[in-house]
Amino acid sequence: MRDTDAVRLTDFWERMEHHLGATYADSWARDYVIDGLGGRTVHQALEAGEDTKVVWRAVADALRLPPGQR
Repeated sequence: MRDTDAVRLTDFWERMEHHLGATYADSWARDYVIDGLGGRTVHQALEAGEDTKVVWRAVADALRLPPGQR
């Protein structure tokens, strides 16, 4: 993994925790199946190598975040 990938992944999890809370973010990411990720969870998509930006956009859509919070 390149350093830039790690930074993006760190930013992704910070955003998840900001919107879902530190405790709930990981649980939601393990359990919630997102159509925009091909019927996968966040963890499944990331483990499959999906770009964090793509995963974040799908999460933002699933959470119905307003444009300013995406």
